[in-house]
Amino acid sequence: MEPVFVESLDHEGHGVGRVEGKVVFIDGALPGERVGISVFRRKPSFDQAKLSSIHRESPYRVAPRCPHFGICGGCSLQHLEFGAQVAAKQRALEDALWHIGKVRPEQILPAIFGPAWGYRHRARLSARYVVKKGGALVGFRERHSSYVADMRGCEVLPPAISRLIVPLREMVEQLSVRERLPQVEVAVGDEVRVLVLRILEPLNKGDETLVRRFAEREGVQLWLQPRGPDSAFPFHPPEAPGLAYGLPEFDVRMPFLPTEFTQVNPGVNRMLVRRVVMLLDPLEGERIADFFCGLGNFSLPLARRGASVTGYEGAAALVARAGENAALNGLSHHAQFSQADLFRVDAGWVAEQGHFRKWMVDPPRDGCLELVKALPEVGEDAPRRIVYVSCNPTTLARDAGVLVHVKHYRLRAAGIVNMFPHTSHVESVALFERD
Repeated sequence: MEPVFVESLDHEGHGVGRVEGKVVFIDGALPGERVGISVFRRKPSFDQAKLSSIHRESPYRVAPRCPHFGICGGCSLQHLEFGAQVAAKQRALEDALWHIGKVRPEQILPAIFGPAWGYRHRARLSARYVVKKGGALVGFRERHSSYVADMRGCEVLPPAISRLIVPLREMVEQLSVRERLPQVEVAVGDEVRVLVLRILEPLNKGDETLVRRFAEREGVQLWLQPRGPDSAFPFHPPEAPGLAYGLPEFDVRMPFLPTEFTQVNPGVNRMLVRRVVMLLDPLEGERIADFFCGLGNFSLPLARRGASVTGYEGAAALVARAGENAALNGLSHHAQFSQADLFRVDAGWVAEQGHFRKWMVDPPRDGCLELVKALPEVGEDAPRRIVYVSCNPTTLARDAGVLVHVKHYRLRAAGIVNMFPHTSHVESVALFERD
């Protein structure tokens, strides 16, 4: 087979080329390269292949830093120079906006990015006891597989967490429940590190001793989770400082539980919050709605600037947490929170909430189509400005198409937020305005 020219990257970081007109997605290939491939899956409209040789190499190809890259599924772009990763994600955002939403931003915002390594303060690691592998495995899953990668460390985890992978493996393989412990969740705050062990059977006395010794020796908190996320509880030490992260620019401190959603990259999150506040430009007393508000990551900084913020969130526990955080930061008079299923709203519900001059939306990967469709098309009741933080350029583009072509907003600006370096995950922020 003739070498294949790689045209671009797809949303999962695969190189995209064509063989006799048929699209082929190539693991490990980079745009501009000519490569030999080995097809491992054929579909009617596309093939999937592995890189077998490089005939012309991209000038942006670099040696992966992690020895597990290519096997571990945690990263997909370590072989691409960091600045080129950012540029590729910006292109992915612009392509999605145009090809799906038929919109183009009037301004490209400068990319937000932070340190390339040790950034990941949240992670869900799989655990598996595998006799053939010599014992317990703890880490991310292998690419295209349900198997757990045989990892000894991780370059995107903070060093203090990365060095725990081998001791964790050693502890897990000594537990009586080692075959009933499928997951270890990592949550790192500004001052506290927590590991949550998902256990399908109770620990016996010997297990409890092992877990206590591990927590004391490694200086971490160990929690146990026997059922769903709400069942997690601190095991050792039983009384210890709670997790929290700070937003110093806004004099805000955000306590959270290890199973509650927070952004994985605290440095980039601080820059993202600053940009959102800048784009919304809150005025004293101005009513702002924060949809999918979580524990108040954007609500409280907006309230600190003097706005009257109402946050909406589907999870009752997060609504309660946001209210507690508002009280802790002395912002209860400026920030209120309400539970709502934002995937089942309509124009009547939006009207009942009263007039908000500005909206902030930060939906999950599904986007917020129902919320966008519920906006008034004309009139003073519609917000004049919307800032949309997205973790999926496809659904952002779909919603942007409705905002621009149906609801008569302008896409004033958009840019990427490199929340997950070395992965193909594209986070972004967009500004919509009505004249």
